[in-house]
Amino acid sequence: MQAGRQVNWGRIAVVGLPYLWLLLFFAAPFLIVLKISFSEPMVAQPPYGPTWDTLDGIRSYFANLNTGNYLFLLQDPLYVTTYLNSLRIALTATFITLLVGYPMAHAMARAPKSWQGPLLMLVILPFWTSFLIRVYAWIGILKRDGLINLALQSMGLIDQPLVIHNTEIAVYIGIVYSYLPFMVLPLYSALEKQDRSLLEAAADLGCRPWRAFWRVTFPLSLPGVAAGCFLVFIPSVGEFVIPELLGGAQTQMIGRTLWNEFFANRDWPLASAVAVVLLVVLVAPIMLFQRMANKAGAG
Repeated sequence: MQAGRQVNWGRIAVVGLPYLWLLLFFAAPFLIVLKISFSEPMVAQPPYGPTWDTLDGIRSYFANLNTGNYLFLLQDPLYVTTYLNSLRIALTATFITLLVGYPMAHAMARAPKSWQGPLLMLVILPFWTSFLIRVYAWIGILKRDGLINLALQSMGLIDQPLVIHNTEIAVYIGIVYSYLPFMVLPLYSALEKQDRSLLEAAADLGCRPWRAFWRVTFPLSLPGVAAGCFLVFIPSVGEFVIPELLGGAQTQMIGRTLWNEFFANRDWPLASAVAVVLLVVLVAPIMLFQRMANKAGAG
């Protein structure tokens, strides 16, 4: 270090504290889960072994490293199907959320400045209520004698109640409703910053509104689209509460499988392997997208 150069401890703290937080509350728990995933299930407390209480325990653990949990995930069609179902449901729900959220964000960004604050408040307002309570409320709306069926029957549109609750459709409704703010907020941030004179220039050149939207507005909002899609897709893949309460037994998602392995079967090593594979499945496309975005920015 050069003589007379002072260390900016404030800057180091600002940069270092988030990394310390990630190290303590993400990296360290993940390493513990990774360790458990290579263990053998045991009828003990905790229900796996061996532990790392001593140096001999560490040696014993690596000497008896168990990869059977990961091989079992590949061989058992239940887990493969559950992973694929989770990805399919999460992708579909993310696409539906984008279709619903983009017009909302676009309308908010084009609204008068005096209206944008209240509109943002309305988007954030559901977060003031417990997530579990909001999902439970959808049971009363979607069940056979719920609000939707009562309204449709009272208007004479249906003779028999529709079966919505305990179906995959109910899961889509729950995910879209619960994670819609995560899509709207980054989209609104990207759309609100756009220069409206670009649309005026496009109109002066004879570009129709819809064509101007696809040529100007939408390409400029792609960073917000990507951020919103990731914020919805990632938690949707591992969602447990919504499939459990709205989807019924036939809706197989990885979050429910994790819960069953941890608490019902008490097979912590296998459940840890499921969690590690899930993290790898989620991190790989994110890193690929980040690499493509960096190349596009450098180009």
